[in-house]
Amino acid sequence: MGANTISTRNIVRIVLIAVAIAAALYFIYLIRTVIGLMLVSVFLAIALAPAVDFLDRGKFPRWGSIIVVYLGIMASIFGLGLLLVPPIVSGVNDLADRLPDYVEDLNKNGTFREYDEKYDIVDSLRQEADKAPEAIGDAAGTLRDVTVGVFTQLVHLLTVLVLTFILLLDGRRFVQWVFRQLPPNGEERARDVVAQIHRAIGGYVLGNFAISVLAGFMTYAVLSILDIPFALPLAVVMAFFDLIPLVGATIGGILIAIVCAIVDFPTAPIVWLIVLVIYQQAENHLVQPFIYGRTVQLHPLLVIVSILIGGSLLGVLGALLAIPAGAVVQIVVRDWWIHRSPTGGDGQQVSVAGGGA
Repeated sequence: MGANTISTRNIVRIVLIAVAIAAALYFIYLIRTVIGLMLVSVFLAIALAPAVDFLDRGKFPRWGSIIVVYLGIMASIFGLGLLLVPPIVSGVNDLADRLPDYVEDLNKNGTFREYDEKYDIVDSLRQEADKAPEAIGDAAGTLRDVTVGVFTQLVHLLTVLVLTFILLLDGRRFVQWVFRQLPPNGEERARDVVAQIHRAIGGYVLGNFAISVLAGFMTYAVLSILDIPFALPLAVVMAFFDLIPLVGATIGGILIAIVCAIVDFPTAPIVWLIVLVIYQQAENHLVQPFIYGRTVQLHPLLVIVSILIGGSLLGVLGALLAIPAGAVVQIVVRDWWIHRSPTGGDGQQVSVAGGGA
């Protein structure tokens, strides 16, 4: 048998390894939803850990600190609802009362009449109104699907909250146990990597919040200048949507543009859209890379690439988790690069120790 001949045992081993890898990848694909929920839970646990740790230093037990943080988040959401819902309901009622006047104003508007003559806007609206009964019937099935989807998301939300609670309560002890199983050099290295990841995710949360507050202030200032009603609630809406990198400002900006068009067409929506485009470009290419480069210590190019990749893979959730995920990858790769050879990291220490001996 020649030296280059592959034995039957080696062939069987290669085939078994390939089958095992394929089976593992298929299993990961089957449980991808569970993995996604775990990743979100880990992210939330790291993001909420500073607040829980702060309360845990006082008289609160750790489980009590977690509950207080949860209640604080719920109170914030409830307060946001109190801030937004009444003005929205009032605005809808006011819009319904003034709708005939708005239609009359549109008919008197020269710009609108010009577009109407070109595109038959009024006739199209009337045709769509005639189809309303049929559309309402079709909406019943859609409403059923939406209800099922909302219930599924609520179950996922509850799962994430429970997993996050467990991670906040016992995650530190589990991580410490894992550290103790490593050799001394490996333990020190692992602790350093985990500490960097913790700082990066915490920095991302603070940076994202700061950018959203900036978007809210910008929105409030512009809407106040344009004399748009409910400027404060609309600014809060903008800040909330701006938590989503790259696309969040666009979604919130379109909703606000609709309100501007209802109140003062066409001046207000045109001015708002111009400001929105300028601000969004500045935020995406200047503010976000600068802030995330400082807080997450991620290169601006990697920030943009991470968001694009995350958004294409997982949509909104991927865009939200893209930057911390990119930071984690950067930290792990940098650590591997430093310790990849005897000339770096721990290998350097071994070489020095050998020379001294």
